[in-house]
Amino acid sequence: MKRRNKVSAEFSMSSLTDIIFLLLIFFMLTSSMIIPNALNLKLPGKSNDNPPPTKTRPTIVNIERNGTYKLNGSNISKSKLNSAVAQLKKENKKSFIITPDDKAPSEAVVAVMDMAFRYQLEAIITDPK
Repeated sequence: MKRRNKVSAEFSMSSLTDIIFLLLIFFMLTSSMIIPNALNLKLPGKSNDNPPPTKTRPTIVNIERNGTYKLNGSNISKSKLNSAVAQLKKENKKSFIITPDDKAPSEAVVAVMDMAFRYQLEAIITDPK
């Protein structure tokens, strides 16, 4: 009698496909649970539902190169700007304009956008100057 010493070179794919399907299900379930923490930006574009422009002067927040803020042309601190944005909400204004300098720190711009988000106002950002 002759013995067989050859090892079988077959590979079972069934266990590998089971693992792949389990990983796929895991990533599909976990990705649906992730809540994005981002700002809701409205990009410019043509829209037919724009109301007619108001006759009041818009509120403009300038952000300088050194990170200081100006509200309608006058210097203002970050805490007073927060109070001014809260006052806009009380006056039922829906939006204000953010005009950053081209070298303004990103943190200052995001801070003003966060104020608008907290008080549920629309912040319109213009091109940096």
